[in-house]
Amino acid sequence: MKESNTASDQANINASNAEELYARISSDQALTQSLFRQALQDPTGSLERIVELGQAFDLPVTVQEVRSYIATLDDIDSKQWLVKARGGL
Repeated sequence: MKESNTASDQANINASNAEELYARISSDQALTQSLFRQALQDPTGSLERIVELGQAFDLPVTVQEVRSYIATLDDIDSKQWLVKARGGL
């Protein structure tokens, strides 16, 4: 049972990391625009870049965690990004 709790705890931490990483990226307009433009041409590459940014910010996430978090968002800008980058997300 302890192992299960540990895995669950790690999943919660990673979900929190995805949320914090999204907030950091969103607060940097130049970075947000750069990722948006990349997502239009290379959605998978933009996801990989987000994962790399997570490592750089000490907020490790996986591509799946990024996808899962973005799917929970309900704001217009995020939905627009999702529509444009649907192929990779």
